[in-house]
Amino acid sequence: MRADNRKYNELRQIKVTPNYTMHAEGSVLIEFGNTKVICNATVEDKVPPFLKGKKIGWITAEYAMLPRATTTRNKRESQTGKQNGRSIEIQRLIGRSLRSAIDLEKLGERTITIDCDVIQADGGTRTASITGGYLALELAITKLLKDGTLTFNPIVSKVAAISVGKVNGELLLDLDYQEDCKAGVDMNIVMNNKNEFIEIQGTGEHDTFNYSELLSFLDLAKLAFDELFLL
Repeated sequence: MRADNRKYNELRQIKVTPNYTMHAEGSVLIEFGNTKVICNATVEDKVPPFLKGKKIGWITAEYAMLPRATTTRNKRESQTGKQNGRSIEIQRLIGRSLRSAIDLEKLGERTITIDCDVIQADGGTRTASITGGYLALELAITKLLKDGTLTFNPIVSKVAAISVGKVNGELLLDLDYQEDCKAGVDMNIVMNNKNEFIEIQGTGEHDTFNYSELLSFLDLAKLAFDELFLL
């Protein structure tokens, strides 16, 4: 039994608060256990220079962790003058994942930026950001359809993400921070509701995994996606 009494294949308690902020076109607070992320979607009638005149849109993301999201205070990246490599890697993952959910031609020449701000971190911040980011994106699209900005719904699939890992030889779903620290293998898996993979990030930290374990990881994650898409 895990520290929080979950079974090996059990998600943490998930809570979603839609329209968490008042100004963004789409906004949610998503909670996976003690991990809490605010995801805001902003719509702008412009695209990056490389897309100008091509009549397609763009989805991008930014990710940040507030100074006291963790047990010790982290310096704001604005104070250091640059983003750290981890933040850049995660926001690129979020952007890739969410672009897969949208028909960019139907979006038209506009950009939707998903800002994911971690206000409390206890493992799985990137997977919570992807899942919450999709929900904020969907809310923004709903608003654009309602006010007549969009004629056709550009959403082609729902997107969610979850972590799995091997801790002390046991395969576990949805790792919290203490489990993640001890994990010999950890994975972040992104899927859509068409049962298609978008991204699989798998790393042997101080252990390895074989082919059979890889399939078990994916089966374990599939249980979570069935539940996440119902949510």
